[in-house]
Parts: sequence; structure tokens; C-alpha cells
Amino acid sequence: MMRATGNPDSTRLGSLQARWKQLASRERSMLLIATTVVLASLLWQLLLAPSLHTLRTASAQAQALDTQLQHMQSLQAQAKALRQQAPLGYDDAVRALSLATKQTLGASTQISLSGERANVMLQATSADALAQWLTQVRLNARSTPVEARLNRIATPAGVTWSGVLVMGLPPR
Repeated sequence: MMRATGNPDSTRLGSLQARWKQLASRERSMLLIATTVVLASLLWQLLLAPSLHTLRTASAQAQALDTQLQHMQSLQAQAKALRQQAPLGYDDAVRALSLATKQTLGASTQISLSGERANVMLQATSADALAQWLTQVRLNARSTPVEARLNRIATPAGVTWSGVLVMGLPPR
């Protein structure tokens, strides 16, 4: 004869209910409190804490994104302005490159022309002066670096750069 077996889940549930009934009321209260604390902790860790963190950092992230957007918009305006400028001839570009070099980088910098490129040799040029010069050359001579072979030199006075920048020039 076969014996009918019940559902294993219902037998486990029945044994748990029987065990629950055997516990003293104080033990049942402690188990309920412990279960409530564990569930509350899980609820906090999984649902509330990430949301509160996002809420706390949202204004700082929004401000950073606004700053980034303003920077991108200024770059866009610069790009539009550069596109709207009339193209420069070779001689005008060389003249503007030489003028910017003398004014910003001084006499220690040498320029040699070869075709549609200008080799600019830098000697102990400060990073600020180099950045200012690159901006002037991009705007006034409409020239951008094609190749750079620069060495960074740390000095007590600050960081300087030495080497060669190859700048692109308009065709002749």
C-alpha cells in the first residue's frame, strides 16, 4: 500500500507553526523584534539609503552639470566664431604667428618655416605662456599644432616646456 505524502512546504510550515506555539510569549516577542529590525535594516539599505544619497548630492551634481554646460556653450560659440572668420592667406598667417610668438613667448623661441608648416622651438616656456600663445595663434593665425615633441621640466619656479611644436599653416 502506498502512503500519501503531503506537500513538503505545508509540512515545513506546519512544523514551524508548531514550534512557534511552543515558544514562550517573551521568546515570540524577541523574535518579532529581531525580525522587524532585520527587515527595517534591509529596507533602509536597499530602498531608502540610495535615494537619500541621491537627494543629498543632486544639487552639487546639477551645479557641476550647469558649469560643464556653460563651458561647452562657450566652446561652441568660439567654434562658430572661428568658422565665420574669413580664411587667412599664408603670408598673413605667418605674420600673425610671428607676432604672437614675439609678444607672448619672447626672443628665446625660434620659428622656422617649411612649406605649409612652421616649426616653433621652445626653450623653458612656462605653461601659462604656452597656453596663451596657443590660444592667440589659433585665433589670429588660424594655426593649430600638427605635431608636438615637448619635454616637461619641473623647476623651483614652476613647470616649463621645451621642445618643438609643428604648426599647420594655410596653403600658399
